[in-house]
Amino acid sequence: MSKSFERVVIVGSGCAGLSAAIYTARAQLNPWVIQGKMPGGLLTQTTDVENFPGFPENVQGIDLMDRMRKQAEKFAVRFENAELVRVERTKENSNHLFLSNGHELRAQALIIATGSHHNFLGLEGEHNLMGKGLSVCATCDGFFYRNEDVCVIGGGDSACEEALYLSRICKKVYLIHRRDCLRASKIMSERVCSNDRIEVIWNSIPQGFECDEHGFLKALNVIHKETQSVQKVVCRGIFLAIGWKPNTEVFKGFVELETDGYIKQGRIPVETSLPGVFAAGDCTDKKYRQACVAASMGIQAALEAESWLLHH
Repeated sequence: MSKSFERVVIVGSGCAGLSAAIYTARAQLNPWVIQGKMPGGLLTQTTDVENFPGFPENVQGIDLMDRMRKQAEKFAVRFENAELVRVERTKENSNHLFLSNGHELRAQALIIATGSHHNFLGLEGEHNLMGKGLSVCATCDGFFYRNEDVCVIGGGDSACEEALYLSRICKKVYLIHRRDCLRASKIMSERVCSNDRIEVIWNSIPQGFECDEHGFLKALNVIHKETQSVQKVVCRGIFLAIGWKPNTEVFKGFVELETDGYIKQGRIPVETSLPGVFAAGDCTDKKYRQACVAASMGIQAALEAESWLLHH
C-alpha cells in the first residue's frame, strides 16, 4: 500500500478536472488527477461537439477530451487510473483519500470534479442510440434535428425548457409525460401548453424504440397507462429530461451537499463548506451542464486552490 502527500489532488478527469489540472500544473503545484471510472467524463460518449470554442469544423467528444489530456500531460500532470472510495478530513485539515487500487493520498488542497450522470429509461437498446437519435441535452444536440419531429420525455421544468428550446428549431415537439399534469412551474406549463409546435402526450410511458437499417432512431412507441393502448410517435430525435444525479455519493459527510446531492456552493460557485476544498463542473452546477462552463469552473477552482495554498 503506497502513500504520498500532495499539494493538490483533483478527483475527476472531465472538462472541469482536466482544466483544473492544466492550470494547477502551470502554477507548479504538481497536481495528481484521480481519473474515476469514466476517464474523460461524459463528453467521451458524445459524438459531434460543435459549441466548444475553437473547433469550427466540430470535434468528436472523445477527441476533445484526448486533446485536453495531452495538453495536461505536456505540463507533467500525473494521472491515477483508479476511483476514490473514501475521503476523510484529518486533524491537520488536510484531506486523506483512499483509492480503489489501495493507494492513499494526503492532499493539502482538493478539487472535486466528479461530474454527474443522467437517468435513463431502462429500455432495450437505449445506450446504443446515444448519438443516433437519443440525447440528454437539447442545447448541445438540438441543432442536428432542425426541421425534424422530436420527442422530449419528462414533465418538470427541465423537460419544459428543453421542449420550448426545441420548438424554435424543430418542426414538431412531442412531450411525453407519465402523468395527467406537468410537474413544472405554472408559467412553464402554460408556455408549453400554449405552444403550437408542442404536443403533450399525457399519461404515457415509453415502451420501446424503432430504428432504421443503420441503427438510427425512426420512432418511439409509448403505452397509455390507463387504456394500455400503444401509440407510435414517428420522430428522429428523443431528448431525455428525467433527471440527473451528481456523482457525489463518496463525499457524503465530508462536504456539505444539497438535498439533491449537488455540492453546496459557498461565497463563490467553486467554494465548498471546507476550506481548501473546491468543486467544479456538473457535481456542483445544476443549471448549465455545458462543457465550456465546466472547463471555466475547473479553471476557477484551480486559481482559488493556488491562492488558498499561497496563504496557508
